[in-house]
Amino acid sequence: MRLMVLPCDGIGPEIMGATLEAVSAANTKFDLGLSFHEEISGFDSLKRFGTTLREDVLDRAREDYDGVILGTQSHMDYPSVAEGGRNVSAGFRIGLDLYANVRPARSRAFLPNKAPDMDLVIMREATEGFYPDRNMHKGVGEMMPDPDMALSVRKITRHGSMRICREAFKLAMQRRKKVAAIHKANSFLMTDGLFLECFREVAKEYPEVKTEELIVDAFAALLVRKPQDYDVVVATNFYGDILSDLASELSGSLGLAGSINANAQKGRCCAQAQHGSAPDIAGQNIANPTSLILSAAMMLSWLGEQRNEARLFAAGDAISKAVDDVIDEPANRTRDIGGTVNTDAFGRLVANRIGELNIAVQRPFAHQV
Repeated sequence: MRLMVLPCDGIGPEIMGATLEAVSAANTKFDLGLSFHEEISGFDSLKRFGTTLREDVLDRAREDYDGVILGTQSHMDYPSVAEGGRNVSAGFRIGLDLYANVRPARSRAFLPNKAPDMDLVIMREATEGFYPDRNMHKGVGEMMPDPDMALSVRKITRHGSMRICREAFKLAMQRRKKVAAIHKANSFLMTDGLFLECFREVAKEYPEVKTEELIVDAFAALLVRKPQDYDVVVATNFYGDILSDLASELSGSLGLAGSINANAQKGRCCAQAQHGSAPDIAGQNIANPTSLILSAAMMLSWLGEQRNEARLFAAGDAISKAVDDVIDEPANRTRDIGGTVNTDAFGRLVANRIGELNIAVQRPFAHQV
């Protein structure tokens, strides 16, 4: 299996190094036959090729690779799109049609957190919504008719809403059989109204699943007050982006939250940390690589589920278990969660722990993401 690796910007190369250390240990332990192929993106690509993301990189990711591990990007510091500053993350989501952004948030009893017993997954639609770089066939959905007026267009489609809702229900069937749809249909009557219409239609296919519809601002408060009540949460792009960051921070830290972007119908998956590029600490070897490590673990498990390959699923399980075992010990933690361990050392600790684990290789438990 071939994996495309893009370290990208800021702390990306450092956390990518630690991630590859962990994934390589799983590769050896479970005889996965993985090979890693690095491509440049972000500022390095801009300097060399005049664009932060080349189209031929997307073409190769689409045709020649089994998965992608994407590092962090500093897109807020990129020049305009016309000057080559393409949003790398959006480029992959649109270019590979990775519509399901899967973001789990789970509290750990051995780490300080503001949401004990949180264990939920936010299923975020990732290819449309209020994001102007991905809601038009040509051009962008944001404009300034004059210097004192700015407009933005939101796109919600039946196709996009139906498929993200369906994935949410499939996942709920393998968890606690509860799905909450997040909306603001009291204000966005047509766009969120269409999303809710699709949610209700898909719900009819899953009578075993308990459903709830929550206004986004009310849900933000409930996520703080009683996070343990929620299982699978499905949302359009903008709401899902904000709420997943909130959930991860409440459960312990944004730096501990994995994330994948996937399309089961096309067999494509990209692992990507939930957090940003943290340029203020780049090059200091102090960033927490946990989010990207767990994202890579999610991708391996996803590939195992899609291909019914037990070794891949076991490898993802081993990486996740090793991360928990390592951070269970305060002396092994990175600075952001109260320790002193450096980025590369953390990767080695996780890799060593993977080698010690006794993980059964058995038929994967399909989450259908």
